[in-house]
Amino acid sequence: MKQYLLAVHMVEGEPIPPEEEIQKRYKAVDEFNAEVQSAGAWVFAGGLHPPETATVVRSQNGQVVTTDGPFAETKEQLGGFWVIKAADLDAALDWAAKGSAACREPVEVRPFQDEAEE
Repeated sequence: MKQYLLAVHMVEGEPIPPEEEIQKRYKAVDEFNAEVQSAGAWVFAGGLHPPETATVVRSQNGQVVTTDGPFAETKEQLGGFWVIKAADLDAALDWAAKGSAACREPVEVRPFQDEAEE
């Protein structure tokens, strides 16, 4: 089976939902996680702290340079992700649709490179 990244996108600066809505999302994501695990598609998942907690590391000309903040200068940031196993892209898209419904955010689907593709 091929592995896919299901990336949850958040928009920086959007109003934070009320606590009741956040708890509903957490519950729905927990249920989605359990479904993915039960189906044997689970590899790994995680939520991320806000972009301002990021540190970017660059190795340039033998020097290491670190900068605070996200790499991308954009309002859209990665908020969390799942790594799943799926038979094909259509199956991964089905999981992404369920994940998006659970977290109520857009989910981008990207396949991992196979060793043969590298």
